[in-house]
Amino acid sequence: MDREKLKTLLKEQNDQIKDVRELVKREMLDEIKEKRSNLIVIVSGLRRAGKSTLMNEIRKDNLHESYFVNFDDERLFDFTIADFQMMQELLIELYGERNIYFFDEIQNIQGWERFVRRLHDNGKKVYVTGSNASMLSREMGTHLTGRHLSYSLYPYSFKEFLYFKKYELPISEVLTTTEKSTIKRYFNEYIEVGGIPEFVKNRDELYIKTLYENILYRDIITRYNLKDEKTLKTTVYFAASNIAKEISYNNIRKLTGLSSATTIKEYFEYLENSYLAYLLPRFSTSLKVQVYSNKKVYFIDTAIARILGFRTSEDYGRILENIVFMELKRESKEVYYHKENKECDFVIRDGYNITEAIQVTQSLENPDTRKRELDGMLDAMKAYKLKEGLILTDDTEDEIEIEGKKIFVKPIWKWLLQK
Repeated sequence: MDREKLKTLLKEQNDQIKDVRELVKREMLDEIKEKRSNLIVIVSGLRRAGKSTLMNEIRKDNLHESYFVNFDDERLFDFTIADFQMMQELLIELYGERNIYFFDEIQNIQGWERFVRRLHDNGKKVYVTGSNASMLSREMGTHLTGRHLSYSLYPYSFKEFLYFKKYELPISEVLTTTEKSTIKRYFNEYIEVGGIPEFVKNRDELYIKTLYENILYRDIITRYNLKDEKTLKTTVYFAASNIAKEISYNNIRKLTGLSSATTIKEYFEYLENSYLAYLLPRFSTSLKVQVYSNKKVYFIDTAIARILGFRTSEDYGRILENIVFMELKRESKEVYYHKENKECDFVIRDGYNITEAIQVTQSLENPDTRKRELDGMLDAMKAYKLKEGLILTDDTEDEIEIEGKKIFVKPIWKWLLQK
């Protein structure tokens, strides 16, 4: 890469410090700051989910002791691993020797982990962001074992959405009518707009469509050298239109006209690697049953699913289920769905045991819905010998004792704020 061109770019990036005073404080910020170790910090997540902003928030306390390089800049398209040494020399030339490095979207540079490891071995503190899950995990496993702390940053949680709205959560456990109604109003808004920071701010659907195109072409089609973008787009459309439903690779294969269901399986691996969508497996003590059973599909963000897919009025409950799934992802829970005699939306595994069962439904007022949700919950509780279960609804709070077991019913918005 041209030396003078790189020098100009590095100076521009390091001199333009973003003002972070009005930004939403992310919940993982304190956790990252409090861990004063010298380990490499790697934050991965969806494009435009706030990784760069998080880096700026961390960096503001070390502006004059750190360097910053954004590798998602199109002017670095010809940057290679061979240019890292020149980059380091130029940074020292421009700003003197510093001990902290911030690298944004570094996955664009093949072999980056070798340079980062060298910095770490020389006593430097390194923060890295990336937009591809498997790429980060694979390279951490081969070159950065024992040298890193890894975090996944997702779109705004409901708490962070309230921070954005500058709404201070009540201290009291018992809410006034006004407090409860205000939180519910914000929750209804959260269901609609999701948690992508720029979209929450501007509500421009074109922004979501452009973000999706960037992920599709830059993180999937180009990265994996795919030739058939039409079938990939059909797969995404189908997934976005069927969130929280069981899907079959073979059914999607027929829909797209592909000859192999393996290709559909690979598409979903690419979607998950780029943080766009997730497949939830059915829990079974038989690995074969678990692998070959249908999966349930969820999206990283409700606004993305709504804008990219086909929606009906019946999908409200599935949107709620998607929100619960993403909250469980934020907590790094090992999640499955249960389906034996009846179905339960989520069961959570801790070690060798299933320790929690969660159902999600809009309401329990309809007798048929109430029976279905309770039957599914009881089926899971009996299967895993659980004494308690949780049903999350739009607005109901209750305790149900049935067959010697206790089932707590709670509004989703309250559950989200208690996490």
